[in-house]
Amino acid sequence: MTERRIERDAMGEVEVDAARLWGAQTQRSIANFPIGVARFRFTQPVIRALGLVKQAAAQANAELGVLDAAKAALIVRAAQDVVDGTLDAEFPLVVFQTGSGTQTNMNANEVIANRAIQLAGGAVGSKAPVHPNDDVNCGQSSNDAFPAVMHVAIVEEARRDLYPAVEALQRTFARKAEAFAALVMIGRTHLQDATPVTLGQVLGGYASQLDDALAAIRTAERALHELALGGTAVGTGLNAHPAFGATVARRLAEATGVPFAPARDKFAALSAHDAVVTFSATLRTLAGALMKIANDVRLYASGPRAGIGEIVIPDNEPGSSIMPGKVNPTQPEALTMVAAQVFGNDATVAFAGSQGHFQLNVMKPVMLHNVLESIGLLADACRSFDERCAQGIEPQRERIAAHLASSLMLVTALNPHIGYENAAKIAQKAHRDGSTLREAALALGLVSGEDFDRWVDAAAMTRP
Repeated sequence: MTERRIERDAMGEVEVDAARLWGAQTQRSIANFPIGVARFRFTQPVIRALGLVKQAAAQANAELGVLDAAKAALIVRAAQDVVDGTLDAEFPLVVFQTGSGTQTNMNANEVIANRAIQLAGGAVGSKAPVHPNDDVNCGQSSNDAFPAVMHVAIVEEARRDLYPAVEALQRTFARKAEAFAALVMIGRTHLQDATPVTLGQVLGGYASQLDDALAAIRTAERALHELALGGTAVGTGLNAHPAFGATVARRLAEATGVPFAPARDKFAALSAHDAVVTFSATLRTLAGALMKIANDVRLYASGPRAGIGEIVIPDNEPGSSIMPGKVNPTQPEALTMVAAQVFGNDATVAFAGSQGHFQLNVMKPVMLHNVLESIGLLADACRSFDERCAQGIEPQRERIAAHLASSLMLVTALNPHIGYENAAKIAQKAHRDGSTLREAALALGLVSGEDFDRWVDAAAMTRP
C-alpha cells in the first residue's frame, strides 16, 4: 500500500500520498472535482506561470520587509523548480473547480511550501519553516493571484508559440505573392467569374489578413500586461503591503521580459476579465482569416480534372479508403476544423467573461483553459499548414490561362468605351452562342477588332 501522511487544513485532517508535495486542500480538490480528469488538467504554461507569480511575490515581500529573507529565499528556490517544470507531476488539478482558481492557487502554495521545507531539511507537511498560506501566499488572495497567473500564462504562450507560427505562414504567402505577382488569373465574386486579378494579389491578400490579425492580437495583449496582484480578496488590498502590487509586477517584468504593471483598477481586475475576453476575440478573428484562406486554397486546388484546379498543393497521403489514387486537401480541412474549435472556445470565454457578480468573476479557470487551447491549436495548425501545404502551392498555368481566356467578365474593360449596356449585350451574346467575347463584339458591330484587342487587356485590368 502507498505510504500516507496526515495533512491538516481549516476543515481538519486529510490523508495524502507521502511521496507527493501537495497538501490538504489539493487533496480535497482531487476528491471533490473528478470532472474531465483525463482531458482538462492545467498544462505546463499555467504551472510555470504559478511558479513565476509565487517567486515574484516572495521577492517582493522580502524587498518590502514583509517576509523573512531566509524564508523568501527558500520560496524563490522552490518556485524555480516549478518554473523549470521539474514539479509538474505535483499539479494534478482540473479546470472545473472553484471559479476563482482557489484550489490551483493553493496547490501551488502547498507544493512550493513543501519543496521549500525539503530544501531546508524539514519534514514535508510540517508547514515549518515555510507555511503555504502565511508565507507563500503572503500578500495575496486566490482572487488576485489567479488572474495574474492567467495573464502571465496567456502572454508567454502567445509570444512563445503563436506569434512565430503566424509570422512564418505570413512570410510564406508574402514570398509566394512576390513570385506570382505577374500571373494573371480570373477573379471571382459570389462564386461567379469576375474581373482579373493576379495570383500574387490573391496570395498577398492572405499575407495581409494574417498580418492584420496578428497586429490585433498584439494590441489586445497590452491589456493583459496589467495584473490584479495587490487587490487581494475584493480589490481593496487588505493584508497586502501598499507597494506589493507594483513591486511584484516589476519583479515579473524582470523575470519574463514582458512589461507587466499593476492594474489601474483592482476592483475591475478581480470582478471582470474583459482583457481576456478581448484577447480571445482577436484569436477568433485570426481563426476567421485562416478559415477563409484554407477554404480558398482547397477550392482553387479542387479537381484535379473536374474542379477549378488553378493551383496544386502537396499530396501528403492517400485520400480515400475506397477510391484508388484520390488525394484530398487534408491540411486545409484540418485548419478549418481548428478554426471551428477556436470559434467555440471564444464563445465559452465570452460567456464566462460575462459572469462577474459583485466583486468576483467565478469562471476564471475555464477562461484560461480555452484561451490557452486556442493559442496552442492555432499555432500548431499554422505551422502544419505552412510546412505541408502553403509552401508547396504552385500555379497550374495552362488551367489559369484557359479560364482567363474564356471569361465573359473581361468585357468590363469595354465599359468606358461603349457603355455598360452595350458591353452587357456582348457578354450575353457570347454566353448564348458559346462564342468568344471578341467574336460577339465584332458580330454586333459594337467595336472593331483593333479596338477590342487594345482595350481588352487582362493584365491591365489588374491595375487601377
